[in-house]
Amino acid sequence: MSVESPPRPVSAGHLIVRQLEREGIRRVYGVPGESYLDVLDGLYDSDISTVVTRHEGGAGFMALAEGRLTGLPGVALVTRGPGAANAFIAVHTAYQDATPLLLFVGLIPVPDRGREAFQEFDVAGWFGSTAKKVVTLDDPAAATRVVAECVHIARSGRPGPVVIGLPEDVLTRDPGAGAGTVDPLCVARPRVSGAQLAELGERLGRARRPLFVVGGEGWTAASGEALVRWAAARSVPVVCDFRAYDAVPHELDGGDAFVGSLGYGRGEHAAALLDDADLTVFVGTPRTDVLSDGYTRGLGSETVLVLPGDALGHCGRVDQFIAADAPGFALDLAESAFTAPPAGARVSGADPGRLEKAREAFLRFSLPPSAPAEVTGGPYVDMTAVMEVLRAELARDAVITFGAGNHALWPSRYLPPGSPSSLVAPRNGAMGMGVPAAVAASLAFPGREVVSVAGDGCFMMNGQEIATAVGYGASPIVLVVDNGCYATIREHQEGAYPGRPSGTHLTNPDFAAWARSYGAFGESVRSTGDFRAAFLRARASGLPAVLHLFQDPATRAPSAVV
Repeated sequence: MSVESPPRPVSAGHLIVRQLEREGIRRVYGVPGESYLDVLDGLYDSDISTVVTRHEGGAGFMALAEGRLTGLPGVALVTRGPGAANAFIAVHTAYQDATPLLLFVGLIPVPDRGREAFQEFDVAGWFGSTAKKVVTLDDPAAATRVVAECVHIARSGRPGPVVIGLPEDVLTRDPGAGAGTVDPLCVARPRVSGAQLAELGERLGRARRPLFVVGGEGWTAASGEALVRWAAARSVPVVCDFRAYDAVPHELDGGDAFVGSLGYGRGEHAAALLDDADLTVFVGTPRTDVLSDGYTRGLGSETVLVLPGDALGHCGRVDQFIAADAPGFALDLAESAFTAPPAGARVSGADPGRLEKAREAFLRFSLPPSAPAEVTGGPYVDMTAVMEVLRAELARDAVITFGAGNHALWPSRYLPPGSPSSLVAPRNGAMGMGVPAAVAASLAFPGREVVSVAGDGCFMMNGQEIATAVGYGASPIVLVVDNGCYATIREHQEGAYPGRPSGTHLTNPDFAAWARSYGAFGESVRSTGDFRAAFLRARASGLPAVLHLFQDPATRAPSAVV
């Protein structure tokens, strides 16, 4: 006869897990550490999946991708000192990208503070300048309240990262009688008022060259479609912020108002629209340095800002500020009284020909030209032709990820989104994000196709997370563009110091063999004509896949000029 063990007293670490469950968190990503063993023990019996990654940077980027794609904060767990240092890149990216993220960091026991204990560091000092909030859990009874508040902060207003320090000894303490989870806090979604819409309507009525710039997160199919249809009916061009081009549909029957993206890799036609606008309405994003080509474009136009929180990062004038949730604003705008005038009346003085010309320029810019016959046979792979294959083969709801580098210019220009929340790429230019983001996307949406385009430099920063994909059944397809150098820096170098390459050469492995060693699908592609068949084999494998694409080192990313 077996004797049941008495129930274990609940601990602060276990309560943290229970509160995450109540907040709707489905996965956490991390590298284990002795400083938060009690949280790991709480996850043992939890419905939350624990995804063990190979590097804290990979864990952070996976959590960031989860936050970008689902709207709930992604959660990463790391240990003190070196573990926290490795995760810092994801916190900076989430802060500049305005993406909800929770980073739990194990800390030394409270009595050891200030004694230069093993791996001791100042969590607030490290993360205070690049997180929305940094808090240390010193009271076990406050565990669930702190988690609920931090989830709320990460999601509210301008979303961003929140860092929670977990002293090792506090996690194992009994929080006291009556301790339990708390109700999740409601996230306010401010809506635009009728008076604000009327004022905006007056501005639009006076404008002759209006422009809408959209960005941020949380866009839905309904809100994106509503904004584009509204703009098309009024001949108002719509452009997207840098790496936010999945906010609105690029093609819509009867509503083709989208004309491109701003920022690095943008077309000259999009920049010209920003320069020429007499009214610019920013929805979900401020006018930042990247969007404005380093604070040089579009600063003087009449400006309306629609943001759920403050105007952090905005430059230039502001004539009307509307504190509103961007997707909700789009729906309210489409349904507002001033957008439904009597037959024949006009609510905008915009020239229809301006939108038509911009749309034509966008289509020329975004459609990859067919590869010439001499290119398809090799000895290198033409990336523009690769994009043409992907446009034809990818499912409409495919998720695209990439990191930072010249390789990112091909998918950002030539791969249109088929649905909202279908792009994960770092707006702060962080390398190493593409592979972990693809792994997280595949885990979050197991029924969707996930493709990551990676440069050889970017891939090797977190390419080991292919092992995580194999271990957890994710199946992204990663295209590694191998040109043997840090190409973006080399390009800058050649402009400033021609003929003097320095510090940019890369010695690469056989990426296909490397992938196979993990149990993934791996294949080398040395000519353009071989890519389609290789891609189909990768897809059919059902495994995480790496296609090693050899590129001429002299090849340059596509020009921004139409």
